[in-house]
Amino acid sequence: MMRERLKLLAALLAVVTLFSGFFGGDKSKDEIQKARQEIKKMSHETLQMLYRYAPEARSQLKNAYGYATFSNVGINIFLVSTENGSGLAHDNKTGKDIYMKMFSGGVGVGLGVKDFRIVFIFDNKRVFDDFVNSGWEANAQADAAAKAEDKGDAASVAITVAPGVHLYKLTKNGLALQATIQGTKYWKDDELN
Repeated sequence: MMRERLKLLAALLAVVTLFSGFFGGDKSKDEIQKARQEIKKMSHETLQMLYRYAPEARSQLKNAYGYATFSNVGINIFLVSTENGSGLAHDNKTGKDIYMKMFSGGVGVGLGVKDFRIVFIFDNKRVFDDFVNSGWEANAQADAAAKAEDKGDAASVAITVAPGVHLYKLTKNGLALQATIQGTKYWKDDELN
């Protein structure tokens, strides 16, 4: 009986999380400002976490055309998995922030919720503009061996997911040993921009 309730609760959590981004309704100016501040805070925290686990990323980011940071919540219930999140893309040349959303769905066995962060680094204006203006959909899986605490080699923990686009995926424990972005869609958040 208890197990059935936990399954039902997990399924309801997944449905609420999945649809909260789609049917949130119009936000007031104060709510929009608060959402922007929360995303900026998340972005700063994500970059600090990245620098802690991959110090070489600081110079990569400084020399890049721009970057994007996302906070994601992944939910896996039985055979269905989803990821829903928000973030911002930052143009290093103009200093402008563009608020964005992300979503992915897939198939995977298990039950659980995980929180992780993603940092994209863009080498040039073309790949940055394509990501921001056209949205972006990741259709391939990227895997990499990463540094876990003080073990391993951190020199190549960024994964090149497309020409001129590099990815770091972080969890609370550090860099993800496997960075999977298959089936993930990124787009501008029209309400916050």
